[in-house]
Amino acid sequence: MLRLGVNIDHVATIRNARGSPWPDPLRAALLAEAAGADGITAHLREDRRHISDADIDALMAGLTLPLNFEMAATPEMQAIALRHRPHAVCIVPEKREERTTEGGLDVAGNADALAAYIAPLRKAGCRVSLFIGHQPEQIRASARIGAAVVELHTGAYCDLDTEGRHADRDAELAALREGAELAHSLGLEVHAGHGLTFDTVGPIAAIPQIAELNIGHFLISESVFMGLDGAIREMRARMDAARP
Repeated sequence: MLRLGVNIDHVATIRNARGSPWPDPLRAALLAEAAGADGITAHLREDRRHISDADIDALMAGLTLPLNFEMAATPEMQAIALRHRPHAVCIVPEKREERTTEGGLDVAGNADALAAYIAPLRKAGCRVSLFIGHQPEQIRASARIGAAVVELHTGAYCDLDTEGRHADRDAELAALREGAELAHSLGLEVHAGHGLTFDTVGPIAAIPQIAELNIGHFLISESVFMGLDGAIREMRARMDAARP
């Protein structure tokens, strides 16, 4: 079955806006599990704009689901990951001035450095995932350096759908489909995520090589109107309907 990872970063964004203890990301993670999530994703950014170190401590202590720890390829984040040893570590590009992750890693251009960076994480038992675009050179480089997983960036596909640029959207979807096929043929597990909504998830979920979708901002946004449980169950239902 296609897995759903729920990203809880923006529960922490709401909490931090007020500087209070509420809402609690761990509580959101436990609600997500009850609603049908298969894993929890949390991105500890260098500037700590949402998830905090204390949140990672609490999630590691309180979760029964696997934690997918998103992080930049920095020495600080590597040390945190090695201390906690989460189920999975997803390496993402990160710029302090961006609102959200803008693109995929340049694995092909930084293969030697990334290979050395992920080696201790692999040795510690973490499944290493690389957040990349669908370009063949990035997929092949990810396989060469020993990643277990690639997560394909679906942000451009979702933006094109929102903008009504349907021909460009369909071309981007075809490129994602080809990227998933290539990654799978190279022995990589394929995940996808970024910007997915009720309206855009179906065609991505229908790609047979994709094993997991990671979705966060939209689910937290929709929870304002239909509750977190309802939003996750609806997303789960749409994913399942798209995957016979």
